[in-house]
Amino acid sequence: MAERQKTVVDCRGTFCPGPLLQTIQAVKKAKNGDLIAVYSDDSGSKRDIPLWVQKNGHKLLSVNEREGFIEFLIEV
Repeated sequence: MAERQKTVVDCRGTFCPGPLLQTIQAVKKAKNGDLIAVYSDDSGSKRDIPLWVQKNGHKLLSVNEREGFIEFLIEV
């Protein structure tokens, strides 16, 4: 069984549509089963990233409010 990779996409300090575009780029480079952790402090990401993940057939494993940012964990 191949090990899945975990990629961190740190979008803190960027604003719409930056976090979503960076997430899309990371997902395109990932293989099935890989994990993508996205860090964003843009309030629009709370809506945009989960919707995009769902529409594109990936799994949103968690959304965690951290101090000053939101962490999204996506399984490709």
